[in-house]
Amino acid sequence: MPMTDPIADYFTRIRNAIMVNKDRVEIPNSNLKVRISEILKSEGYIRNYRVFEDGKQGILRVYLKYHQEESVIRGLKRVSKPGRRHYVAASRIPKVLNGLGIAILSTSSGVLTDQSAREKGVGGEVLGHVW
Repeated sequence: MPMTDPIADYFTRIRNAIMVNKDRVEIPNSNLKVRISEILKSEGYIRNYRVFEDGKQGILRVYLKYHQEESVIRGLKRVSKPGRRHYVAASRIPKVLNGLGIAILSTSSGVLTDQSAREKGVGGEVLGHVW
């Protein structure tokens, strides 16, 4: 059966890897997942990520980050789903845990955090929340 929601799969693989204290997780690659990984790295949620070619779509390896044996990522939640898209205007971008977490949005200016989308004054589709 084909995968219908690659972002939900991405979040689930990271969530599952954290539950068993893995230091890295491998995910089928896509430009969107690479961009989400860039955001997670710049916001300090993951140590790093790398893309490997495998002759097909490639593999995205995400290196998870732990602090005193606790994962830095406390939670990942998919907001917009294929069956129910969730769009917000720039003025209505949600704050995650009162600003302690981040919302990841797909906007006309690319994939951004809630903070940078507010600064640019653009709204878009809320892909998910990370805290």
